[in-house]
Amino acid sequence: MPVTDFADCPIVELRRYQLRPQGFDELQRVFQGWLVDGQEQAGMRLGGQFRDRRSPDRFVWFRGFASMTRRQEALEAFYFGPAWRAHRDAANATMLDSDDVLLLRPTEPPHSPRPPAGAGGTGPTDSDPWAVVHVWSKVVDEAEALLCGGGHKILEQALGAPVAMWRTEPAENTFPRLPVQPGRHIVALTVFEDETQWRSATDRLRDDPGWRDVVERLDQAGVVTGIDLLQPTAASRHPRPVSRRRSG
Repeated sequence: MPVTDFADCPIVELRRYQLRPQGFDELQRVFQGWLVDGQEQAGMRLGGQFRDRRSPDRFVWFRGFASMTRRQEALEAFYFGPAWRAHRDAANATMLDSDDVLLLRPTEPPHSPRPPAGAGGTGPTDSDPWAVVHVWSKVVDEAEALLCGGGHKILEQALGAPVAMWRTEPAENTFPRLPVQPGRHIVALTVFEDETQWRSATDRLRDDPGWRDVVERLDQAGVVTGIDLLQPTAASRHPRPVSRRRSG
């Protein structure tokens, strides 16, 4: 069944590219000019698109699919199609590494992203959103249950913002031309209205006793935590951040 929005996609990729120095703007020119529409027309749904605030030559983005079968069909249609053939050399010339990719599905229970920024007639804002991606690797059953259950609730309450979350899709990668990373992972995405809101949330999370307990249990289970601090691109379809004016 087709999906019309990234938030509804049961299959998701988190793609993290290391680019050549000063390659980010050139890739965005090609990506936004030609490759976004090409992927959407092939059946994919793009989500948030970001620049790493601490490593400006790094591009982080999400895309989704209606199923594993539709993923294979969409990737074949795009990568063997005219848009990619016309612009692949320019895109590939900006990249050092494009193989840091996680193949994901919704958690149980699901924690879907909010509607994208600018959706529903809200229009753009003057704020500079800050996005945070947590990636927990070497996840075991107990850690997945903790993060997707009580840990998710603690995380949202401490941050004061919705947290979208996905887990590893265990199905075989049926498009091996684009490799995905092995192992079990949990990925969370949180978007803040601006730097001030993010810093306040980070302070609350650091001081939250419930979250400290979660971190200790994850450490004991051997889970490895990574955090990406991101800036949405102009065309990003990241979840709409919660406004402090609306949330009080």
